[in-house]
Amino acid sequence: MDTTSHDDVATFLDRYADALTAGDLPGIAACYALPALVVGDAAPIPVSGPGQVEAAFAGAADAYRAQGLVGLRPELRALDRLTGALSLVDVRWAYLDEAGTARKHSSYRYLLRRADGGQLGIQVVIDTTAPVTG
Repeated sequence: MDTTSHDDVATFLDRYADALTAGDLPGIAACYALPALVVGDAAPIPVSGPGQVEAAFAGAADAYRAQGLVGLRPELRALDRLTGALSLVDVRWAYLDEAGTARKHSSYRYLLRRADGGQLGIQVVIDTTAPVTG
C-alpha cells in the first residue's frame, strides 16, 4: 500500500500553491506527473508535456492579483491511498486577499502519483467546485 502521508500531501500542496501564487510556470509544471489528464463536464483534456501545463496557467496569477487575490491556502479534506504509487485527494482551495481573508473557494480531486524518485505529481485533475447559481 502507498506510504504517502497526510504531511507528504500537505507539503506537496503547499509547494503547488506557492508556484501558483508566484506564477512560476515551470514550478507549476513540475507538480504534474506527465502525461496527465484534466477531466471536466465538457470533455477530458490530455496533457502530454510541461508546455501545455505552462500555457494553461499563463496569466492566471496576474488575473487573480487584479481581483485582489494574492495567496492560496489548500485544505486537504480527504486522502485515499489507492496503491503503492497512487493516492486520491480532495482539496478545497481558499483564494486569499492581502489581509489573508478567503474571498473565493474552489474544490478539486487530484489523483497523485508518487514517482520512482519519491516525488508526488498530479496525474489527474477533476474540478469539483459547485456551480454558482443565481
